[in-house]
Amino acid sequence: MTDEHIRQDAEREAARKKLPYWTSVDEIVFPRHISLEQCSSQQTAEYKASIIDAPKGSSFIDLTGGFGVDCYYIGKQFDKATYVEQNAELCDVAKHNYGVLNYNCEVVCADAVEYLSHVEHVHLIYIDPARRDSNGRRTYDIKDCTPDVSSINELLLAKADKVLVKLSPMFDWHKAVADLKGVTEVHIVSVGNECKELLILMENTVKPIKIFCVNDESKVSIPLAQTPVLPLAKAEIEDYTYLYEPSASIMKAGCFGEIAQNYDLEAVSSNSHLYVSDHEVKDFPGRSFEIVCVTSLNKKEVKEKLRGITQANIATRNFPMNVDSLKKRLKIADGGNIYIFATTTKENKHIMFVCKKIFH
Repeated sequence: MTDEHIRQDAEREAARKKLPYWTSVDEIVFPRHISLEQCSSQQTAEYKASIIDAPKGSSFIDLTGGFGVDCYYIGKQFDKATYVEQNAELCDVAKHNYGVLNYNCEVVCADAVEYLSHVEHVHLIYIDPARRDSNGRRTYDIKDCTPDVSSINELLLAKADKVLVKLSPMFDWHKAVADLKGVTEVHIVSVGNECKELLILMENTVKPIKIFCVNDESKVSIPLAQTPVLPLAKAEIEDYTYLYEPSASIMKAGCFGEIAQNYDLEAVSSNSHLYVSDHEVKDFPGRSFEIVCVTSLNKKEVKEKLRGITQANIATRNFPMNVDSLKKRLKIADGGNIYIFATTTKENKHIMFVCKKIFH
């Protein structure tokens, strides 16, 4: 077996969870590992395709083709799809794989901005700018990406009805919205409650911006309007029955007042990002828990309330100790079906919720 066969087998195995369909096709060729690391997963690529409504007879261009996963899933719903990539090796990989997948797509080896300057108008342009500088270090600002989407913003909107931009989840979406013109939607996409992508949709129209918080099958739409006041817990904290932890996408969005308002919840405090209620919310976009008890950090009370608990899943929110330090203090190992949330109340009291997870 040659070195290339060994590399292909290793890349296929590494991509099996990320790209289940592509890895099931034996003839698919995989690029060098850095390209595979940076490509979208099948799940996030399918999500992108789901948010685009392709009119009959319309065209699509992926300006930063890479491994070609996004181009494949998005472009299948268009009558004409074009993959653009300046790396000749990746273009060869894309041509081969699209042939294997029987996907009719034009592959163009060219610089994205140069190609854009002379292309005809299309319905959708997709762009995933490189987020590393010349030294390979990560960048966290649109202006530091390649290409700089903000500098070609007007050209993009002149060439397409809609432009979909993929950014790192580490980017500040507020700044992205401020830096770009024509933004109508922001999608914060999580998989398994881990933020994976920040998507910005720009259009040649003027309408209110909507934020979409996505985690697997859960999707919450929040209009970007005046932020409602965050309602804080009115009753004694010990009197509540249920505790709610927002998904990673909602935490990233920071729309805590909107979530409280939409689901009739109260916040433990302004900065804890945990909600409580005396009624169960079955469709809450995050994790739901039944509160077993609430305890302070008083040694005697902790000993009484945590009696018999040797394992727990511990999290800290707006709390002066980190998880490892708290586990050491409580002498509790990881695991089990008990969840402990250590946090700070609106009265600035340090407490711990001892809970059981609710499965729907």
